[in-house]
Amino acid sequence: MKPAPFVRHVPKTLEEAVKILSEVAPQDGRVLAGGQSLVPIMAFRLAKPAHLVDINEVAGLDKIENDGKTLSIGARVRHAAFHKPVVDNPLGRLLAHVARHIAHYPIRMRGTFCGSLAHADPSSEWCLTAATLDAIMVARSARGERLIAAKDFFQGIMSTALAEDELLAQVRLPLLPPDAKFGFNEFSRRAGDFAMSAALVAWRAKDGKMREVRVGVGGAEPSPRRIAQAEAALEGQTPGDAAFRAAAEAAANAVDAMEDHQTSADYRRDLVRAVVRRALEMSA
Repeated sequence: MKPAPFVRHVPKTLEEAVKILSEVAPQDGRVLAGGQSLVPIMAFRLAKPAHLVDINEVAGLDKIENDGKTLSIGARVRHAAFHKPVVDNPLGRLLAHVARHIAHYPIRMRGTFCGSLAHADPSSEWCLTAATLDAIMVARSARGERLIAAKDFFQGIMSTALAEDELLAQVRLPLLPPDAKFGFNEFSRRAGDFAMSAALVAWRAKDGKMREVRVGVGGAEPSPRRIAQAEAALEGQTPGDAAFRAAAEAAANAVDAMEDHQTSADYRRDLVRAVVRRALEMSA
């Protein structure tokens, strides 16, 4: 199939891009970066935007910047940029590990980090990463700049706090402590498919105990989020099988699991139990 007719705008600056977006947003104008999510649904005419604001020539949006505390990722940065660590920090290694699980190689060469977050698929690995690490989203519009915390950004299946005239210009991830440990695990029916459940964990070891624990789950609920009950089950505990199983059980009990014609809520809770435990085992 072919998309419905649309007008393509190609701004050269961020200011020009948000000005055009403010004008075309009322006509279902959309931002085009990688297009790996938007273009297929346009081809099936599930979306019929009258205008596309193509930001691929906007200067500066392809940058990854490290100020010693935060890694800032521009709206044009591709998934493939993270095939190797982009910063000498556990965060760099974490992003490289997660990136290998995103779809397939050709998609990673074109799709963008920020585009994945703006699309807000519950199964997105980058959405899970942002939620777990408490990322800050930088939204730009003709009205100015707005900072949105990850916990407030994701608002349901493919739904975010972005206004129709706002562009997700940048995402800021806090660097992890040098001694941070992390683990990631996801389950999908085939390699490259959307994950039915995924878990990302990060923590520090102090005096043989787990501290500053983060446990995030994606794919099981309409939005990814940190699971406070699982984090509480691990904080101050000795890392090992008993603690990991307790946290996995806490996570499974905490999620309000989605279900569909193929997958029951109970099955998704079982997957949460498995992916959380495996992510913790990988991190130890």
